[in-house]
Amino acid sequence: MAKKEEKTNVMRLLTAAKIPFTAHYYDHEDGQIDGAAVARKLGQPPERVFKTLVTRGTGKSAKNYYVFVIPVEQELDLKAAAKAAGEKAIEMIHVSELLALTGYIRGGCSPVGMKKPFPTFFDQSAAAQPTIMVSAGRIGAQVEVEPRLLIPFVKGTLAPLTKEK
Repeated sequence: MAKKEEKTNVMRLLTAAKIPFTAHYYDHEDGQIDGAAVARKLGQPPERVFKTLVTRGTGKSAKNYYVFVIPVEQELDLKAAAKAAGEKAIEMIHVSELLALTGYIRGGCSPVGMKKPFPTFFDQSAAAQPTIMVSAGRIGAQVEVEPRLLIPFVKGTLAPLTKEK
């Protein structure tokens, strides 16, 4: 049990920046690590638990990467995301590229502490929440933080990013 609750790099970075957060841990032995399952396991409303998605521009800007942070039960609207990023179009990167690009694995990707800073966009719904939860950088750990502190820390921008339900 002790191993599960050790500090992650994300937690160390937030602490160093004097950004208050609450660490949350969940059991992932059952393999259920999708965002909706994480929200349920933590007893949190899904509109407060956010997933981190990594994309790339298409065409000439295929070397441009972008990070989108959206509520776990929502779907990224690629047209809205491209508009926010100032791209003609964007596409999701393949999961096999994630670790080398960000330093994180699927299910543990955080907008905090990636290998390199990428333009980062948060769904505008984050601004309406007192706190949001994002991955703490590994499966089984989340950090709860005020969006008004987290977004500027990662040099993020608010934008409409999700598909209408």
